[in-house]
Amino acid sequence: MTRPESANTGKTSETKGMPLAELLALPAAVDLVTAGRAWGFGRTKSHDLARAGTFPCPVLRIGNAYRVTRADLLRSLGIDPLQVDTSRSPALEGGPDAAA
Repeated sequence: MTRPESANTGKTSETKGMPLAELLALPAAVDLVTAGRAWGFGRTKSHDLARAGTFPCPVLRIGNAYRVTRADLLRSLGIDPLQVDTSRSPALEGGPDAAA
């Protein structure tokens, strides 16, 4: 049995679990669940990896919360925001056809 393909995934590049435009629009630091979603992990898997010290990028522990910086997250995904060509995709901010 084959799975039906999604009609609209919203993906603009080959990222694990989050579209490139959304990754580039993240704030300077995000919660662990958001960082895990970028990798395609769920809440439980993200927390298990962070507790084990095996999350794919550095994780900051602030009180009872886990945080991940956008820079570390993008680097771990192999994305250099300075090298992303936003002019080629209208879905990315700054593209020629981006909505005002």
